[in-house]
Amino acid sequence: MSDQEFEVVVRKAEQADVEGFVACSSALFAEDAGTRDPSINVDWPREHGPQRFAAGIADPNRLLLVADRDGDVLAHLTGVVGEASTMKPVKVATLVSMYVRPEYRGDRIGGRLIGEFLAWARAAGAGQAEVTAYSSNTGAIRFYERNGFTSQSVTLATQL
Repeated sequence: MSDQEFEVVVRKAEQADVEGFVACSSALFAEDAGTRDPSINVDWPREHGPQRFAAGIADPNRLLLVADRDGDVLAHLTGVVGEASTMKPVKVATLVSMYVRPEYRGDRIGGRLIGEFLAWARAAGAGQAEVTAYSSNTGAIRFYERNGFTSQSVTLATQL
């Protein structure tokens, strides 16, 4: 086999990637929200992800990226661009979710996904990009800060 067959390619998701996208999203929910937020339905990716991701692939206001190695989805990123409003007169690109399988962390795949997301956001006319992370997920916060994001607000919550 050639080295080319094992190269990691970051690209827009296709319908054939939906199963891998669901697997990555399921792992993200289990590892992140599932351990930090008891109000999250950790089964959402398996129950609703296939339809949601399949629809998102064709939506020009959404971005679905995968990192693919020889047909295997190693990572994903989803993003959306919101229109400007009178209250916030700038288009905002939101990085909705991102996951890199643990064995590939440190291989710069996440940085490549962020780079593609930011380029897409600029091309879509966004003047700002944002991402949220659980405050206890210090690794994710450090990663996003290394990639140009800074803390802007804090959301406080309580279980009722």
